[in-house]
Amino acid sequence: MTNPLRAFEEVREALLAAAVPLAGIESVPTAEALGRVLAADQVSSLNVPPLDNSYMDGYAVRTAELPATGTRLTVAQRIPAGSVGHTLAPGTVARIFTGAPVPAGADAIVMQELCEVNGDGVTINHVPKPGEWIRRAGEDIALGQTILSAGVRLNPQMLGLAASVGCATLPVFRRLKVALFSTGDELVMPGEPLPPGAIYNSNRYVLRGLLEALGCEVNDLGIVPDKLDATRAALRDAASRNDLIVTSGGVSVGEEDHIKPAVQAEGRLDAWLVAMKPGKPVAFGRVNDAGGGPGAAFIGLPGNPVSSFVTFILLVRPFVLRAQGVTDCLPKAIPLVAGFDWPKPDRRREFLRVRIGDDGRVALFPNQGPGVLTSTVWADGIVNNPPSQAIVAGDQVQFIPYSELLS
Repeated sequence: MTNPLRAFEEVREALLAAAVPLAGIESVPTAEALGRVLAADQVSSLNVPPLDNSYMDGYAVRTAELPATGTRLTVAQRIPAGSVGHTLAPGTVARIFTGAPVPAGADAIVMQELCEVNGDGVTINHVPKPGEWIRRAGEDIALGQTILSAGVRLNPQMLGLAASVGCATLPVFRRLKVALFSTGDELVMPGEPLPPGAIYNSNRYVLRGLLEALGCEVNDLGIVPDKLDATRAALRDAASRNDLIVTSGGVSVGEEDHIKPAVQAEGRLDAWLVAMKPGKPVAFGRVNDAGGGPGAAFIGLPGNPVSSFVTFILLVRPFVLRAQGVTDCLPKAIPLVAGFDWPKPDRRREFLRVRIGDDGRVALFPNQGPGVLTSTVWADGIVNNPPSQAIVAGDQVQFIPYSELLS
């Protein structure tokens, strides 16, 4: 009896349901929190800006004293950024610089390009409106406002926002610890001689890079021999020190594919044949910790380089993000126009390596084979093509850019 293929969406939902966010939280300096996942809402303890201030270099004025252009007033004070002026006296203006607090009594700023300095006075060649070029207190951030919500992955802008309200540290989930290894006696490492029938282990570099880009703490176990006892030993070791184990290769049903029996012996396993192309065989389960610890989640990926890459970015990445505490972890597609024909679709959901051409249409890499790693470098995204759906140039397709998949 053949195992039925499970829908891609069903497998992804099952993975997300099993991804329990980490319990460990640590406080890190804001300057070191890039890429970490925020563990608690951040609420501002102040207004930003704290006082009404000037958008421009110019003059703080009372609009009631400027009924027409050409009015001359005395410059009574100078207010640079970081200083606080005094109340604006009638018949006077204040020389003011960008970011400086607006003095009491002033209700507008006139930019310096519309003014002429004459000795201790200035001629205002503009009739301002109340509030002109004044940035109000709390205009950006109000006291008590939530500026960042728990579950976001912190980017540089977010760190700047946190710093703008005085956050010196931020609470973040601890890093996910991930063990990574490949199986296959045909694999050798770059720099070693390449015997007949052997291949260099590219998956190790791709998967490690993807995990590190997600902020994981990677424990790289290298290549494990195609032996059941060696695979079981590697799994036991990984489960004692990590939250997740990711492998490539050995998830099919051949005599030399030992991942399935090894995981079953050391824990539990769901072996899935996913209705996706590339990347049909995927394994998921849990490996017990022989020392009585919580053990580790397990995801086994196919050995073909493109299959391994695609299943990672579409299935492992959401799992990792959810386990890190990220709430919004699914990639967003963009509707674009196909610049290619795809007349013979597969019955599985297909993920085609593509890039946006100079004409704004999506171009297809000519060889979509599961071992053609050059397609992943040439492409700048993938097309999510539903099962059995042919594509004709001019059709709308769902494009998922690498920016949604690799960051």
